Amino acid sequence: MAEKIRWGLLSTARINRSVIPGILAARRSELVAVGSRSLDHARKFAREWSIPRVHGSYEELLNDPGVDVIYIPLPNHLHAEWAIKSVKAGKHVLLEKPLAITSDEVQAIRDTAITSQRVVAEAFMYRHHPQTLKVQDLVDSGQVGEVLFINGMFSFTLNRPEDIRWIPENGGGSLWDIGCYPVSYSNMVAGFAPTHMHGFQLFSKSGVDLTFSGHMKYPNGIMAQFYCSFGLPYQTLMEIRGTKGTITVLSPFKPGNPEVPVILRSENHEERFFFPEMELYKGEIEDMESAILDGKSPRLSLEESQQNISTLLALLESAHTGQVVTL
Repeated sequence: MAEKIRWGLLSTARINRSVIPGILAARRSELVAVGSRSLDHARKFAREWSIPRVHGSYEELLNDPGVDVIYIPLPNHLHAEWAIKSVKAGKHVLLEKPLAITSDEVQAIRDTAITSQRVVAEAFMYRHHPQTLKVQDLVDSGQVGEVLFINGMFSFTLNRPEDIRWIPENGGGSLWDIGCYPVSYSNMVAGFAPTHMHGFQLFSKSGVDLTFSGHMKYPNGIMAQFYCSFGLPYQTLMEIRGTKGTITVLSPFKPGNPEVPVILRSENHEERFFFPEMELYKGEIEDMESAILDGKSPRLSLEESQQNISTLLALLESAHTGQVVTL
């Protein structure tokens, strides 16, 4: 078994600039190649980041025998296509969220990964951060008693009219881009996918949801609500309320500010938990290392990702029909 996994980047997308430091910081990873539809773009990007091998097409990258795992940061509507092609080429895959935008695509990714015996994981960076692990521990250890209600929000002003997130056929919209965060966080805390979903949306001029709000009910009785928006100022929050107290996570989806705590409150007590700065994306890279090199299950399984996508699709269906959708 190799001592390191060799990474290739499928495109020169902007988010690579956040993920690359995580690859470089991880002990058992090395960044060896980048592929782009433009050879000139690939060469320029490779020079900037000292990446040794350059490919002028995505297919060339997949055929590189010196690459073990592909990171895919493509637009949402291309996730399934290139994840499946990568796996069929013998590569492991770290795939940006959302995993896919239809149920059939998610199932096809799962089936291909199982058949090919390759690791495929959805890149929700926050799931691997010590802050999130601490929140899970506080919930699991009963620090807030029985959880009854979850509240989440994620908004920012998207003011670039040319941004692909405004394009409906590309899987655009606030729910797919940022609403997936409070939905996945709520599902993680609840430990289940919801059984009842009710969604509401306000459309942008391009036809994607500018603002989306949703309500969810879980089989263990927990209720959750969230909103997401491209039209409101930046704000993130997750609040977990139980019979004994409340956990407030002020920066749940991009943790790492050592001055921003997780707050645990009960009737007569308040405790604040702080977390040191670290390379934000290192955790998801190390999770892939453990899965590929050690045979451990990824922290975020494809089954859980499938449940999250089913939840998002049900919320969209509810917003379209005006009816509560049950799963």
